[in-house]
Amino acid sequence: MSQAVGNTALAYARVWHQVDASERVLGKLAERIAIVLMGKHKPVYDPGVDCGDYVVVSNARKVKVTGKKAEQLVYRHHTMFPGGLKEIKYRDMMAKKPDEIIRQAVSGMLPKNKLRERRLERLRIFEDEDIGAFRHNILKRWEDGTLKTAFVDPKQP
Repeated sequence: MSQAVGNTALAYARVWHQVDASERVLGKLAERIAIVLMGKHKPVYDPGVDCGDYVVVSNARKVKVTGKKAEQLVYRHHTMFPGGLKEIKYRDMMAKKPDEIIRQAVSGMLPKNKLRERRLERLRIFEDEDIGAFRHNILKRWEDGTLKTAFVDPKQP
């Protein structure tokens, strides 16, 4: 009889990552976030198991796009009523809901399956630097695209 045991709860433990989106390119940022939400950065990754981590994005208003995308990008959704196609240009969306720009970019990079919505629920996006109470959960920060362990100062509120 084999003594091999499957992956434990500790192997699937979720960690909170913090990303500063200021001056980061939207597509590359969304790609990294999608990888962490799926759990592909972990050695226990399995496509059929939701083993990804939480991601907190700050400074969503400062994200940038390359080329002429700022003038050409159009976000579309349908209200399901006749003639209900709504189009919003990138600049208008950035002024009204910059978090939705990052959320849609990450959503497009996730696999189109039943785990997609559950993974997107673990994504928290903030327009500015203040991330509120989530700052106490952060264990890892991304600086210049690299993943580093954050030092948590117990004296800081």
